[in-house]
Amino acid sequence: MAIISNATTMLDAGAFSASLGSMVHIKTLTASSSGTLSFVNGASSVVLDDTYPIYKFLLFNIHPGSSSELTFNASDDTSSHAYNISKTTTHHYTVHGESGGSGNQYYVQAEDLANSTAFQHLMGGTQIGRANGDSHSGELTIFNPSSTTFMKHFTSRTQYISDASQKGQYDAYQAGYFNTTAALTAFQFKMNSGNIDTGKIKLYGIKDS
Repeated sequence: MAIISNATTMLDAGAFSASLGSMVHIKTLTASSSGTLSFVNGASSVVLDDTYPIYKFLLFNIHPGSSSELTFNASDDTSSHAYNISKTTTHHYTVHGESGGSGNQYYVQAEDLANSTAFQHLMGGTQIGRANGDSHSGELTIFNPSSTTFMKHFTSRTQYISDASQKGQYDAYQAGYFNTTAALTAFQFKMNSGNIDTGKIKLYGIKDS
């Protein structure tokens, strides 16, 4: 028996015949004074393999326990979870203060990496505000992390309220590549100092068209 909705056949003889959407939710991690949030292929229903060619992390209201910056890294070994993949990256941001001043754009050399295994900052060189209403949100996209032929590209765009003396809107952009042809099997997020007090990170897989 077929299931039909608005003249579209959704299910026929046990097989779906209509698109169910290209972006598939895989896992949500919720912080509660958490030192790290880690997504590991094969653990706790996480998928990070060749099921999808693109993976996207969405960050929701990341609030630090103390003034700090959100960072991330990757692993190619699900057994030891060593988050130390070499990366080459760029980093720039725009800022506009609440007072209407300080509007500008910056390239932040201190926040980029040159074939470094360090955690990549996802902010613009200033820290997330500590006030109860301050937080950090955005997205990080990883392209073809399971490839064993090519290096792995990533892009991110995040927005946050800074703890700088000129409080305001910060819009940060990062891009780069993981300098390895090994499959990446895990990703970890943490503050560069202290814990992630509250917030959520959601992992999605994007289907191949």
